[in-house]
Amino acid sequence: MKKPARPLRRLALLAAAVALGTAAKASDFSEPWKNADRPLVIDAYEYNSIDWQQLVTDKRIAGFINKASDGLPPPYFCFGAEADVKLCKAQWKRYAVTRELFQTRKVVAKALGLKWGAYHLARPGNPVEQANNFIDFAEPAPDELMALDIEGIDPTQWMSLEDAEEFVRQVHRRLGRFPVLYVNGKTAQYIADNRYQYRLLSRLPLWYARYKPDIDVHFPMGNWQGYALWQFSAHTNCGRFRCPYRVPGTRNDIDVSVAPMSADELRRQWSFGGLLDVPADYLASIPVPVSRQAALAGKVTITYADVATPPTVEEMVAVLGARWEKFRDGFRMPVVKTVPRRASFGIVQYVAWKRSGQRTPEQIDAAFAAAADPVSTASTALDSARR
Repeated sequence: MKKPARPLRRLALLAAAVALGTAAKASDFSEPWKNADRPLVIDAYEYNSIDWQQLVTDKRIAGFINKASDGLPPPYFCFGAEADVKLCKAQWKRYAVTRELFQTRKVVAKALGLKWGAYHLARPGNPVEQANNFIDFAEPAPDELMALDIEGIDPTQWMSLEDAEEFVRQVHRRLGRFPVLYVNGKTAQYIADNRYQYRLLSRLPLWYARYKPDIDVHFPMGNWQGYALWQFSAHTNCGRFRCPYRVPGTRNDIDVSVAPMSADELRRQWSFGGLLDVPADYLASIPVPVSRQAALAGKVTITYADVATPPTVEEMVAVLGARWEKFRDGFRMPVVKTVPRRASFGIVQYVAWKRSGQRTPEQIDAAFAAAADPVSTASTALDSARR
């Protein structure tokens, strides 16, 4: 009688396993690239080799993001010692060749039906000039994605987060829209934990670089409830024998990202030029006045001051939660109705009553007798008429 039950139990276990596998596969936080409905995006720099005819055979590839500018532009004029001049000319030549390659890839990618994007590698230095360099280099059209690449939080190696916010503001001033923020897991978590300090960076659409199959427990929840793109494959975790995803026409060092939406939805949202749930005046800024003498002298750098905005609901909740105890204690008063009503109950008796620890009536009477004040005045006696 028990033999027929075993096949049924095996079928039930198999069905449960399939259900769990389907749920995990469908999750956008657990290997979503295994879901054929999720589109992929390639990002490359100048040294990545691309076979375009092979690449477009993968119909899941919906977009291509190419590195544009890197820090500040090279100096236009070269002067100094002979070695300095040679280095300067080499940098300028590399800049010109890289820009030509960028524009060529842009034409090819768009001709092949891919959505196009560009990213700026953030370095220490003037963030406004870096933003201008990026815009002048990439010449982004309204339907093209822009991204700011911050590789770490060490301001000696990469652009500081404060400068990054100024970079984003300058892009918004010139183009009227915002870039996507590309960061690794550690940097994303730091920004999420300090989102009230980095109010702009924490509300940019997130391009998340994390090379793990599951990111549910790692994802930096805060203003971000999800990602716009997840870079899941790169030279870090892709080799000759093992790789999360291999793109035809590229080598193992190519970076691959996945989107948590369908290909059609990704194309509709592609430029990602807005902020996450933020008022329109959140980024309001005004130019700081300069003296007439400085203006006439020329070469004035215009700086901007942020305009204070009303606190958000989250900010008010955080402040009230932290200060509520102190706020409440400031309004506390002794509760009169808990004080025993006796004919001669003044300040001294009140202190004795408090010290007695509210014990038995006999103990309270003894405490009153021991601490009784021989001088009874109107200010220390209760009105008997109120009893």
